[in-house]
Amino acid sequence: MKHFSKSLFVGAVIGALTISAAQLQAATPQDQLVIGTSLAQVLSLDPQQATEGKAVEIMSNLYDRLVASTADGKILPQLAESWKIDDKGITFTLRKANFASGNPVTSKDVVYSLARLLKMDQAAAANLKRVGYDKDNVEKLVKAVDDQTVRIDLSDQVTAELLLYRLTTTTTSVVDSVEVESHAVDNDYGNAWMRTHSAGSGPFALNRWSPNELVILDANKDYMTGTPKMRRVIVRHVPESQVERLMLERGDIDIASALTASDLATFQSKKGFAIQRIPTGGFYVLSMNAGNKYLANPKVREAIAYGIDYKGIEKTIMGPYGRARNVPVPENFESAIPNPDWHLDVEKSKQLLSEAGFKDGFSLTLKTIAQTPRIDLATAIQASLAQVGIKIDIQQGNGSEIIAAHRARDFDLLIPQTSAYMPNVLGSMEQFSSNPDNSKEANNAGNFVWRSGWDIPELTALTAKASMEPDAKKRGELYVEMQKMFVEQKPAVLPLFERFEPIVLNTKVEGYVGHPSQLTRLENVTKVETQ
Repeated sequence: MKHFSKSLFVGAVIGALTISAAQLQAATPQDQLVIGTSLAQVLSLDPQQATEGKAVEIMSNLYDRLVASTADGKILPQLAESWKIDDKGITFTLRKANFASGNPVTSKDVVYSLARLLKMDQAAAANLKRVGYDKDNVEKLVKAVDDQTVRIDLSDQVTAELLLYRLTTTTTSVVDSVEVESHAVDNDYGNAWMRTHSAGSGPFALNRWSPNELVILDANKDYMTGTPKMRRVIVRHVPESQVERLMLERGDIDIASALTASDLATFQSKKGFAIQRIPTGGFYVLSMNAGNKYLANPKVREAIAYGIDYKGIEKTIMGPYGRARNVPVPENFESAIPNPDWHLDVEKSKQLLSEAGFKDGFSLTLKTIAQTPRIDLATAIQASLAQVGIKIDIQQGNGSEIIAAHRARDFDLLIPQTSAYMPNVLGSMEQFSSNPDNSKEANNAGNFVWRSGWDIPELTALTAKASMEPDAKKRGELYVEMQKMFVEQKPAVLPLFERFEPIVLNTKVEGYVGHPSQLTRLENVTKVETQ
């Protein structure tokens, strides 16, 4: 068996690119947008199954929802041209649109899609399940009035305003029920086929997906608002930052979104390139398994909170990717509370471990996806916690391995990332503060807190109360109370850094506006002629 050094291999690739760059300045086709990124977390392109960030970016262009949200949080029509809200629910009127197959979009497709989401009952269903919609009541609460009219009744756990925001997420995408059902096998709702195909009405259709290689999207020429400006979008898997930087510099890609902080810095004020730093409303998180004999103790979790050098890591590693923040609400959101006094304090951390009965420390494993910036973040946490007597063994893995471990509670420590589905405290914090049933039997892998086995009945009840409060002032007061309770309970889902998505664009790309929830649409992206 032949063995090779990964570092030597990467070096050879970089060398080859450098030589090529000297010989020829490449350029992507004028009618194609080429994006370099990491596709390690893209495990499925079924919108009622996939929730990972890069998959969301791709699916947001394959599918439409009833409504959409702008980068600043405004609700806009998408498949619904209008809607009316009453005290019991929302009635949507659909616009005329077709799926890529040519089939018309009807209210039956909307009902089918939401029922499919809840009946498949995977992680993607969590956002609706959390507010009272489930596989047993969905067909009572979601109904087709006629071909162009859909009625969604409110559960007793959500307001109309917050339901609209939940309907902007890719998990509520409307799929072509005729096409999907034609590929159903053994009552799987077409999932086996949908993982690698598209059945949407969006501006693009899936041409090809080769895992950890590339995704090709072709323009939907009959899209309801007009043919997209780009004939094709190609998303390339380029996990090595230096390779991605060189590809962007020589014109092999138009956009780079998996660069290290140091490689990003090379494009600062560089002619021909622009940097976007997109706030996601989410966080890089240290998830602790509260089923672990050490991590079940709040004093141990607090010791870990005092055992991490947030500011040092922010400066040396995170850079444009994140800023230190230990409350799961961005500091500029209305009703956000100040950060708790968690900072690197070795002596206090050791004291807390001693009080918990572990003065000699202990060992844990930390699992992480091997991509920027999480692997460097894991290494920094390992070094930081070593100072207080907690020995960390880092286990790197691909997206499918780490995500599966997280959902199965098969970890000690793990570094996931989150985003917000709406730009307020609830949109960012709800996934950190709601866990209605912590039992293993619940098997609620779609619930972020459940994955850590952290039982928080009082905080869950308070979150539910806030989601139903119609008065803005009272709701703000509940938001503050939620955050304070979260900190007081020494969380097993510890926010580390408010998460940003930094990307670098060739300035010939126009109309690309990164979306905080990674719902970036591409139909209006154009390229100016190169000089």
